[in-house]
Amino acid sequence: MRPSAQSIAAAVPGAVKAPARPNAAISRPFCGMIDAVLVDEPVLYPFAGSVVREGGMAAWTWIARDLCPDLISADAVEQGTLRPADLEPVIAEILIRAKRALAGFDADNEAMRRFRAQFGRDNARDELNVVLAALRARMLLGKAQGFGKAVNAITDDGALGAALQSIPLSDPQMAALFFHAAVGQVANPTRLIAAAIKLSGNAKEATLARTGFTPLLEACLAHAQNQLHHVQLAGPFADVDLVCRGLDRFHRLVRALTGYIEFERGSRATQVLSTVTKLVSDRIEPRLKEVVTDLNQAMRRPREGADRIDNDRMLAAISGVYLLSAVRDCRDSLALNAVFDQAWSQSGQALELHIQRNLDQLRRMPGDAMTGLRLDAAIKMAEVRFNADYAETLKRARIAAERRG
Repeated sequence: MRPSAQSIAAAVPGAVKAPARPNAAISRPFCGMIDAVLVDEPVLYPFAGSVVREGGMAAWTWIARDLCPDLISADAVEQGTLRPADLEPVIAEILIRAKRALAGFDADNEAMRRFRAQFGRDNARDELNVVLAALRARMLLGKAQGFGKAVNAITDDGALGAALQSIPLSDPQMAALFFHAAVGQVANPTRLIAAAIKLSGNAKEATLARTGFTPLLEACLAHAQNQLHHVQLAGPFADVDLVCRGLDRFHRLVRALTGYIEFERGSRATQVLSTVTKLVSDRIEPRLKEVVTDLNQAMRRPREGADRIDNDRMLAAISGVYLLSAVRDCRDSLALNAVFDQAWSQSGQALELHIQRNLDQLRRMPGDAMTGLRLDAAIKMAEVRFNADYAETLKRARIAAERRG
């Protein structure tokens, strides 16, 4: 069962909501023209079809402030009123000036050093190359996203293969940008990979490279790596819904690659997959180990004082069960088997124990509000951990317990 922010929070009456994420004040590089190829930190492995968001922002700042202040209104940038339509007429001149500036940097080591300092990033030259290529291909990026959305609606494999064949692969840089923008819109990347394998004749990585599909593989790898940004569980208000969606997306991308392609041992692709899988797993593992503890603490009655529910602990318990369910669906793409098996087994046992205790308590005290709320939360968790039918059985048992009392 897929979690949602509403379903997690709604299961805990009066639960504290996570603070809203700021977004309105964040400036978009080049008025959103290159958003389709922006990725978020951490980026351990750069790819030709994408650029880290901070690098895109640095390029935008350098061009608007230092290279083309006469073409781009600083006030419009500062106030957030600059639009793509305002920028479009001067893109050609921006590209000409940038090319001329880069030629000067390449010919003068001291100028390159100053440029890197001005840019504020060590790999400024490489990032700027991708940004400028994306600007040149800005119309192509929109078509690529349209292609990605269209793939979701194509049900015939032959038609999908024909569509894939229509993509120009002769320019590696343009192909890399195209596939990165397209894959971001494809719900099931496996279909693209399967079509590429069919067109190539076999599933070997080298064969796919010879037929020009390396940019497709790298786009899937880049998007898989980009899920690291979403899989963050630190802090009391971690967005578990976002983490679960990130895990699902990571699984779909990795499964499309490892489930179909015969990678060469020691290739860059296998290194990326190994490293990113470990990093994603390492971020999830500590939280899985806390699931049963959170569950027990949330369901336990206070030893002294008035009976009450700790909403923070209950929210942590419910979020943990949702996360556990997401990991179960994605476990083939993670390195968490031992930790998951233990958490899965123990959480099921703990839930059944607490449900039985609260049913017994409800029979003794039919009108007890706190027991009823604990039982409702436990039934919600049981629906996620077990299944909807079991949850319905528990709901009927709850009603019977109140009547019997």
